[in-house]
Amino acid sequence: MTTRAPGAGDSSGSGSHELILVDALLPDGRRTDIGIRSGRISAVGDLDTTPHTGEIHDLAGALVIPSLVEPHAHLDKALTADVVPNPTLDLAGAVQAWRQATKAGRFDRDDVTRRALEALRLLTAAGVTAVRSHVNSLPHTVDTAVAALVEVRRTVSDLIDLQLVALTGPTATGPAGAEGRAGLARAIELGVDVVGGAPQLDPDPQGAVDVALAIAGDARLPVDLHMDETLDPEARSLHYLARRVIETGFPHRVTASHCVSLGVQTPQQQIETARLVAEAGIGVITLPQTNLYLQARGVRRAPPRGLTALDALEQAGVQVCAGGDNVEDPYNPLGRSDPLEAAALMVLAAHRSPDQALQMVSTSARAVLGLEDVSLAVGSPADLVAIRSVSPREAMARAPQARTVYRRGHRIAHTETRTTFSPDPSGR
Repeated sequence: MTTRAPGAGDSSGSGSHELILVDALLPDGRRTDIGIRSGRISAVGDLDTTPHTGEIHDLAGALVIPSLVEPHAHLDKALTADVVPNPTLDLAGAVQAWRQATKAGRFDRDDVTRRALEALRLLTAAGVTAVRSHVNSLPHTVDTAVAALVEVRRTVSDLIDLQLVALTGPTATGPAGAEGRAGLARAIELGVDVVGGAPQLDPDPQGAVDVALAIAGDARLPVDLHMDETLDPEARSLHYLARRVIETGFPHRVTASHCVSLGVQTPQQQIETARLVAEAGIGVITLPQTNLYLQARGVRRAPPRGLTALDALEQAGVQVCAGGDNVEDPYNPLGRSDPLEAAALMVLAAHRSPDQALQMVSTSARAVLGLEDVSLAVGSPADLVAIRSVSPREAMARAPQARTVYRRGHRIAHTETRTTFSPDPSGR
């Protein structure tokens, strides 16, 4: 049974709202109206629309939630699964396949732009208004991939907050890492938002962490590193990263993505690292789709799920969120470009409740990315998605395509679906 929510906020003068969303279903089961003015929620409650001179959108009981977030994407690789096959179906095979394709010049700037825009359209239709994408930043890719995504960021600025992370090559340290460091410097010059890297691929993982922190510190940029994307329990670069952030007093936001090895370490090691990560203020992004696909291949008995130690991290107070990672590329041939897929996997593979899982792809993801919080409260940014579902659980279970997406109070995407049965199985 649903009930109408009492008025809240500035509901006395409905004419002061530029947009009223009528008959919205809140996650707690209440039916209400939502007033929006100047890109923010101006009222939540039973609003009188009779004298209203602005827009009115009747949601007819659709579920309204804060807009979704994709905290870890690879837009430069998206939608290439059919042209860059992974020969071994594991992480090493994906890395090698992509490296060969880019060195062969398979993708020019126009191609990267086209695929990135298509991937962002899919995300926007799903209800995403913020994306962080890593982009390969070696000298032979930086002026195609990075330059393309910098322009894409400008193109989609009215639809999506797009953050770009410069992903260095497999080596960042020593003489062999000169190429990677040069590519990173060029990416920073082009205007990326975050310094990235994959220390586990470097012959000196700890040195790679230090290089990333030093370069980011000089550039005054945050850091987001692919950390310990392996089931080797001896891989403890996350522990080292946290310790170095504390020791150096690194002043900018730090994010650790993947952190797979933490999930197979001893409970005591998990607790020790989690406490250090919390002290360092590092946010963690777990990536169920790609890590379920790539990790534990060949493990015949009780294969690990490839997720990080969520319980230990959350109990220590670490901000943890979930992302989709790769979509239809050598690292993951599938992927719906829909955070509700990641949320559903957090329920199934990580044993989170539907409400917890939804937070991991919305409010928690915003916190990790350093974005302003979005809620269903007066004063919050009006970044919302209306889904034709009766609850967050049903939305994750059925992933309906019928959605309406609002950013800063403007409708930016609307999808309707219709199914016809012949004959109708209901007998009508």
